[in-house]
Amino acid sequence: MRLVVQNDKKGRLRLRGARLQGARLRRARLRGVVAVLAVAAIASGCAQGGIAGQPGGGSPAAGPVPSRSADAPASPPQGTRTPDSTRRPDGTRAPDGRRPQSAQQAHAARVAAARRWRLARVPLVPPPPPRSKPEITTRKGFEVDGHEELGLPPVFTTVPTTRKIVFLTIDDGAEKDPAFLRMMSDLKVPYTAFLSDYVIKDDYGYFERMRRTGTGLHNHTLHHRYLPALSYRRQQYEICGMQDVMEERYGVRPALFRPPFGNYDRDTLRAARSCGVRYVPLWNEEVFVDHWEYREWDRKIRPGDIVLSHFRGRGEWKGTMPDMIRRFLDKVTAEGFAVARLEDYL
Repeated sequence: MRLVVQNDKKGRLRLRGARLQGARLRRARLRGVVAVLAVAAIASGCAQGGIAGQPGGGSPAAGPVPSRSADAPASPPQGTRTPDSTRRPDGTRAPDGRRPQSAQQAHAARVAAARRWRLARVPLVPPPPPRSKPEITTRKGFEVDGHEELGLPPVFTTVPTTRKIVFLTIDDGAEKDPAFLRMMSDLKVPYTAFLSDYVIKDDYGYFERMRRTGTGLHNHTLHHRYLPALSYRRQQYEICGMQDVMEERYGVRPALFRPPFGNYDRDTLRAARSCGVRYVPLWNEEVFVDHWEYREWDRKIRPGDIVLSHFRGRGEWKGTMPDMIRRFLDKVTAEGFAVARLEDYL
């Protein structure tokens, strides 16, 4: 009996071993199939989305922001460009060194950001900066005596381009709303700041955080005086003194200067040139929380227009800086304009 039992036990052991070996073979085959499918999926994803800046990449066109109950589009329309979300507007790599997002990821992120900030549409992505910068000249009627002969900085309200882009510029620095920084970083909308020392000196760090995102910080004088009423030396003190502050605090002497109120004379431009200023951009439109104002009679936005706003909050406006940005973006996007970085065209 024990022999029979022993023989049966050996048989059962052999049968169990065969079963285990078969299970191992089936698991190995399954892992092989999964690996093949994974490789195929990755290859398909690369072919469809690609890496930002490489063939096959794309980005969202303007369109209504999907409602919270709707699914975001799986991929952006073909033929559009995807921004490298790990690069700042000046083209430098983000400090964490992450790899660029795919077209689908970048599009989904922009849709989500537009929804979070309650925009009517997803903002358009600007085209790459031009290889050849446009020639910037003084707008007719904005010259001073001897403007060209003295080689004074050009004064302009629009950058010559046929691209449907506008440039957002924000003046002074009085309001330091952290929600504004979050919004602009989240949406990846470029802008240029013109700062006055008397309102930024209580929090230089706020604008340092702004600078680290690639935003250009430029000169709006020390004390925001009406410059034509001042002597040449006093104007030079206001402009060059602010150059010194910017160099000390942010490590750069700005190339751009905007006179307070948009008022200047020949001494203003001479003083600006003496301390390294190369351009004097004014503006063609101004946006507030609750309305727009226009320089042109037909009240239309044109390609290359410079738009002005201010660092203001509820103390002086009927809303916040994010409210102003929402009004700005909803209008320009609805009219088919992207927001580009002014420094990229100068």
